[in-house]
Amino acid sequence: MADLKARLQSDLAAAIKARETTRMAALRMALAAITTEEVAGDEARELSDAEVEKVLTREVKKRREAAEAFAGAGRTESAQAERDEGAVLTGYLPEQLDDDELARLVTEAVAEVTEQLGAAPGQRQMGQVMKAANARIAGRAEGGRVAAVVRSHLQN
Repeated sequence: MADLKARLQSDLAAAIKARETTRMAALRMALAAITTEEVAGDEARELSDAEVEKVLTREVKKRREAAEAFAGAGRTESAQAERDEGAVLTGYLPEQLDDDELARLVTEAVAEVTEQLGAAPGQRQMGQVMKAANARIAGRAEGGRVAAVVRSHLQN
């Protein structure tokens, strides 16, 4: 069993004993999403820690989007509950990169693609640069942030 999934399960058991409703709800939903991912496809399989992190990242994004929707509809209590659950799940993810570190990794990715192409990449090579950048970033920054930095690098 993946270490991260086992940690989530043991933390859920502790949250149930301590009657921490927000933590309990967040961990239950995350574990349900992980299980769904494990049984998706032709045959069931055990997810690696990296795959579990991807599922958790997706769940955090869902919580953020739901909180924005609730806030926009004037449902502040529901929005806060979603934010709280997102915060619980964020604690299980690797620390996000700061802007300087993200820019440095994107610069390295641009240099790698430039070397492959023999010329500086333009907007048309954004996919290639994103692929190289995401290999370096490995889930430590949101896709939208990475795309914005790559786009600004390619425009200069």
